[in-house]
Amino acid sequence: MLSKLPNVPTSIFAKMSKLAATHKAINLSQGFPDFKSSEVLIELVAKAMKDGFNQYAPMQGLLSLREAVAHKIQQLYNYSYNPESEITITAGGTQAIFTIITAFVHPGDEVIIFAPAYDCYSPAIALNGGKVVEIVLASPDYHVPWENVKAQISEKTRMIIINSPHNPTGALLSEADMKELESIVKDTGIIVLSDEVYEHIIFDKNTHQSVARFPVLAKNSFLVASFGKTFHNTGWKMGYCAAPEDLMSEFRKVHQFNVFNVNHPIQVALAEYLKEPEHYLSLPDFYQSKRDYFLKLIQPSSFKFKPASGTYFQLLHYDDITQENDEVFADRLTSEFGIASIPVSVFYETKLDLKVLRFCFAKKDETLEKAAEIINRIK
Repeated sequence: MLSKLPNVPTSIFAKMSKLAATHKAINLSQGFPDFKSSEVLIELVAKAMKDGFNQYAPMQGLLSLREAVAHKIQQLYNYSYNPESEITITAGGTQAIFTIITAFVHPGDEVIIFAPAYDCYSPAIALNGGKVVEIVLASPDYHVPWENVKAQISEKTRMIIINSPHNPTGALLSEADMKELESIVKDTGIIVLSDEVYEHIIFDKNTHQSVARFPVLAKNSFLVASFGKTFHNTGWKMGYCAAPEDLMSEFRKVHQFNVFNVNHPIQVALAEYLKEPEHYLSLPDFYQSKRDYFLKLIQPSSFKFKPASGTYFQLLHYDDITQENDEVFADRLTSEFGIASIPVSVFYETKLDLKVLRFCFAKKDETLEKAAEIINRIK
């Protein structure tokens, strides 16, 4: 059989979660909370099911939910999307990203990504015959080297994928970064795919720099977001994307044959739940308290770290402990110490190993306390 992805192994997230289960390890690898979802939201879903919203939703998504999303974006970023023609509800952020790439990337097109990059970008580009142009974020703060970006732009550049807050590093794009990007792509026809699934998980009074804050940039961009990340329901696989009508019409051509539509009763529930902004505006403080507690607990450890600026992931540098390859070290921590993490080298096309592991702190305090006890024993 001739594989379309011959060099793509099983996802590192599936691998590490399976290894964690095998060794009964504390799983701080895959990014999902271990605390309960909102009872209010769950009751709203149950009510929608009982009220009969169990058949197909509209292909574009429930209009009331699209209107709620448009209102949220307007309130947060002062940019107006037409809920009828410029917002589509998706089966999570990953489906939105795959559909965007499929709709616009042709064989031979180049797509710029910034490494370490979330692992769904490159395979989607490859499946559509595109070429990945990887630009490595500059250490130690993982900032974008914009001069490198300018040097890589060519007539073949079809798309640039950005991600802020950034998974796996927790870094943020600044207003200056976004203006630099805007100047690079202006009048080029290059599409920007802005992965903003952690938009509400941002710390230290920083402001999320959405593409929607920059009207010129927004005119040729997709904004991708996630209800699952925002409302602690990753297993529901619910998200959305927003873009100008000319781009969204092309997106929907693919979307209708990819998933057609997504979970109807959950859409009904989310439309109601979004009426209370505090449900997402409270997240920065909630998750910053998790981050700060986790870092306080592991302060005595031999790991080095800079507090994440966003997401619910924290990078820990281990070069004072061992010079083992990060995949080997992550495996050993799971099997020997009982704690699972993600080796960051897997997010680079080149498997660049900077001796860094990613840990998820979207966990109950008792989980973080048990994890910290283990981390502090690793020498």
